[in-house]
Amino acid sequence: METTADSEVVIVGAGPAGLMLANILGMYGRSVTVLEARDQLIDYPRGVGLDDESFRTIQTIGLAEQVKPHTTPQHIMRLVNGAGKVILENNPRTLEFGWDRKHGFIQPDVDRVLLDGLGRFENVRVLFGHQVDVVEEDAGGVTAVARVTAGEAETEQRFRARFLVGCEGGKSPTRKRLGVTFEGRSPSTRWLVVDVNNDPLGTPNVFLGADPKRPYVSIGLPHAVRRFEFMLHPHETEDQVTDPDFVNGMLKGHVPDPASLDYIRRRVFTHHGRVAGSFRGGRQLIAGDAAHLMPVWMGQGWNSGIRDATNLGWKLATVLAGTADADILDTYTSERRAHAKAMVDLSLTMGSVIKLTHPVAVAARDAAATVLNLFPQVKSYFADMRFKPMPRYSEGVLADPSTREAGRAAPRLSSNLVAVRTARNKVSPVGLQFPQPRVNSWAGRNLLLDDAVGNWWTVILWGNSPRDVLPGEALAKLEALGARLVCILPETQREWAEAYMSPDVLVLGDHTGTVKKWFDDRPTPMVFLRPDRFVAGACLIQHAPETLDAILASMSFAGSPVLPQH
Repeated sequence: METTADSEVVIVGAGPAGLMLANILGMYGRSVTVLEARDQLIDYPRGVGLDDESFRTIQTIGLAEQVKPHTTPQHIMRLVNGAGKVILENNPRTLEFGWDRKHGFIQPDVDRVLLDGLGRFENVRVLFGHQVDVVEEDAGGVTAVARVTAGEAETEQRFRARFLVGCEGGKSPTRKRLGVTFEGRSPSTRWLVVDVNNDPLGTPNVFLGADPKRPYVSIGLPHAVRRFEFMLHPHETEDQVTDPDFVNGMLKGHVPDPASLDYIRRRVFTHHGRVAGSFRGGRQLIAGDAAHLMPVWMGQGWNSGIRDATNLGWKLATVLAGTADADILDTYTSERRAHAKAMVDLSLTMGSVIKLTHPVAVAARDAAATVLNLFPQVKSYFADMRFKPMPRYSEGVLADPSTREAGRAAPRLSSNLVAVRTARNKVSPVGLQFPQPRVNSWAGRNLLLDDAVGNWWTVILWGNSPRDVLPGEALAKLEALGARLVCILPETQREWAEAYMSPDVLVLGDHTGTVKKWFDDRPTPMVFLRPDRFVAGACLIQHAPETLDAILASMSFAGSPVLPQH
């Protein structure tokens, strides 16, 4: 039995969640070993939707330019009835987080970018052909025991780490070891997925066919790939529906000549909607499909795994740096689980709308859609994707903006101060993802905010220098946290501020007016921004020291310096 060198984190599974988590930890200088049971990455299409939140994380780890060629931005989705009439269109045009809200993508190519990106980090290694069956945990760490097969020979290798994250998919052994529940349901309906090269249709977007005879999906993807999905009837067997002649017959109403198609795969699958009761047990955690299984209807399976990695990555890095106690890892569950469940529930609901086959129910759905589309506000609600639940953390690494309570944040602002009572928007920004506008700085023009401020903690103040308004004690705590101090003001004042303010304060010019509008609507001119771009605290300037202390308490701050990666 061979014992390998230690690393700080072992990640089991080289799927999207595991690869993204390894990139984030590598970016922060942490040592990681990724163990994957397969001999290589899966090479056939799976996920087809990539959203703006995920693209923002891809931007953070420095791989946006490499991912772009494998995506189709502004991927429009149209729900059509059996007659082909559009009953709902989903075409969000916002750039709130710096990227189009929806992209079609080729998962194997993007996963490959994430894998190749790990080559940038000397402290990260990926080992294929390593099946982890046993994990031993003690007070000091974990030891993963992997079976390694080379030809007919099989050996064991032991990998020691402080933490282990299971990203092994829906049958996750890590989740089973933790003994947590995996609640939800698996609808009995089965679907045939058919992927083909050289798209025979060429239309660029998504059609969800709510056809009572046989619901279907038709998706145009990058690199001229087309995906079809068809709901199967109970009497149809897997052998029957994957037979080429049967598939050609199924496609007859969709393409002129099914027999000439260049098939990538034909596969039967069942949707699952489940969420683990907890994402952590001691030194072992789960992410991606190991933590939640997502029906395909909202295209959120891949993205939910990326959200997990985005939330967990900076917290693990913080613990490993000695800046926070391991208790901060409990906030991974409290912050991520509720949103994962909301996305599962929404996806199941969308599926139930598409899968209707009873004539009365179908007629009622189509009639209701026709009426609702007459109302512009309702129509835009669906078109702009406002029905999608955005992550809002109410418990975790947060400070309530009204009470400055640590670890919790109410959804609305409340105060008798005139600045609060007269605000246009009393929805609290705490626990929400901060927008990503474009700004100017000494380093360049029209930069995305995250590229300007870096990838660690950020304190943003509108119109003034944080160094000029915060007491020395608060500034010392921010220095220990590794936070960057940022002033955003109108572009007209930027050069003056750069000459006037301390050189350690980054001055950004709001040349579009977008940032001014955000701060004008809210009585929170100072924002404490976490590394995952969520707002940990937002307040009036004189409440800043108390707000900072509450944030630090919520993350079990230890006060040890951490080197930020600006």
